[in-house]
Amino acid sequence: MLISARRNLLSFLVLTLWLASSGCNSQTAAPPQPQSSNSNSNIDLPAVSSRLHQIADSGNLADLHWPNFTDYRLHFVHIYEASNFAPVWLNSGKPTPQALAVIQALQASKQKGLNPDDYDASRWTDRLQSLNGSPTPDTLARFDAALTVGVMRYISDLHIGRVNPKHFNFGIDIEQKKYDLPQFVTTKVINAANVQSVLDGVEPPYDGYRHTEDALHHYMQLADQGDGPAVPDVTKTISPGDAYPGVSQLVQRLHLFGDLRADTPVDANSPTYSGSMVDGVKTFQSRHGLAVTGKIDKDTIRQLNTPLAFRVSQLQDALERWRWLPPQFPQPPIVANIPEFIVRAYGPNQKVAFASNVVVGKALRTQTPVFANTMKYIVFRPYWNVPTGIVRGEIIPGITRDRSYISKKNFEVTDFNGKVITDGPVSDEVLAQLRAGKLTVRQKPGPTNSLGLIKLMFPNEYNVYLHSTPAQQLFSQSRRDFSHGCVRVEKPAELAAYVLRNQPPWTLEKVQQAMQSGPDNQQVNLTTPVPVLILYVTAVVEEDGTVHFFNDIYGYDKTLEAVLAKGQPYPG
Repeated sequence: MLISARRNLLSFLVLTLWLASSGCNSQTAAPPQPQSSNSNSNIDLPAVSSRLHQIADSGNLADLHWPNFTDYRLHFVHIYEASNFAPVWLNSGKPTPQALAVIQALQASKQKGLNPDDYDASRWTDRLQSLNGSPTPDTLARFDAALTVGVMRYISDLHIGRVNPKHFNFGIDIEQKKYDLPQFVTTKVINAANVQSVLDGVEPPYDGYRHTEDALHHYMQLADQGDGPAVPDVTKTISPGDAYPGVSQLVQRLHLFGDLRADTPVDANSPTYSGSMVDGVKTFQSRHGLAVTGKIDKDTIRQLNTPLAFRVSQLQDALERWRWLPPQFPQPPIVANIPEFIVRAYGPNQKVAFASNVVVGKALRTQTPVFANTMKYIVFRPYWNVPTGIVRGEIIPGITRDRSYISKKNFEVTDFNGKVITDGPVSDEVLAQLRAGKLTVRQKPGPTNSLGLIKLMFPNEYNVYLHSTPAQQLFSQSRRDFSHGCVRVEKPAELAAYVLRNQPPWTLEKVQQAMQSGPDNQQVNLTTPVPVLILYVTAVVEEDGTVHFFNDIYGYDKTLEAVLAKGQPYPG
């Protein structure tokens, strides 16, 4: 910690001296002028240019923490072609004000949830010092090249994330939001009057992103202070009023996390778990996806003792996924967050207009996919067209055991044009055709239909959508991954009414009537399609700054972190 602090202080002093000597700052910087033999009489510009050509040709710079920049090589070439391979960050052999501002941003990249090593944050102090005296052409070229690679990596990583979501088979497309990096760097950064303002502008424009970044700063500060003493484990659940020897450690943790206000009266030396401690535990449980009981069980202890560094990682992963989102939506979106088991509909000004508990796909076999699409219509009292995998894995074995399985479950066998073959006992011939994939199965509309009485459709390759369910009891569980992949909504009528709010006469009452007694398989097209996002974020920050953490039920955080740990170049 002391060595790190000294290095940070040294970096600050070096940058301060450079800025002072430049006589200006990034707010008022004049654009750097092309260097000439007159202004650089002591600099061998042809030698610098030759070295920059060599670096560009190789796509490799040994000075970098991650020397291989072949994924940015063509961008690098185009940037230097625009300057005839003259340095773009140096003037008379000294860093321009824009260069110093970029370096400051790279050194502060950890505050953005990024890995400082990706941008050589710890190396810029020595590089700046290497420009003192009479630096060689090689030194000048390597400095300029390193900063060009660093700023390209930084801008891209802040704007679209480090790893392309397609690498994880997620249905989110970032291609449309990619910058023309050479143009962006040469026209907006190298000559910027305010570099930091330009860099701020590449980040997602969402309140949720900014709240998450603020939460990251807070948890980084907490992590720097240390985790403190662990809360003692329990062999049996501790209820309010029970004796508990870990009261002191519990109170300390609740204070640290903000679940127990500093001015709340509490006796940390009490042998009994009671009073405001219980309220603090309930608040903590509500923020960590736990059943809010006020009882101290093993899951609550595990969450209390989770290292703060782990929470920092969750927030960093959340920021990465925020960067995958498009910069704007044609309409406020509907967003389902898988590990949170919540769906939200957003209104104007990025405010939550509706929220509901949901059930998502099972973690082991039928995970809900991560993707983006557009909701186009709603179906009241729908049929459920059973997916082929479920027909083979569940329906056919059920028929094999009981030839009346179809009628008992309110199913019917159809051809692929929807013609009903049977809704009664299944013959050997029909069973053989099912096994051969020549017939399929659907469930009739009604209150026992697996889709419930409504489905909200955004046609997609995964055959996943939002729908109601007859299994309402599942919504009382704190962990709700029970479905075959679709997203079951606890308050589907309210969600449908919100989606149809500008389509008279679809009030909540009208929606409920259509669900209960309307015609079967009634389709209502949306006059204004609605973007839908099925996301995976284990750290969520509310509008008031309250931070929630959730279990990595599908292991996607772990997978992301494993890819990031390998360093640049990341899968793009």
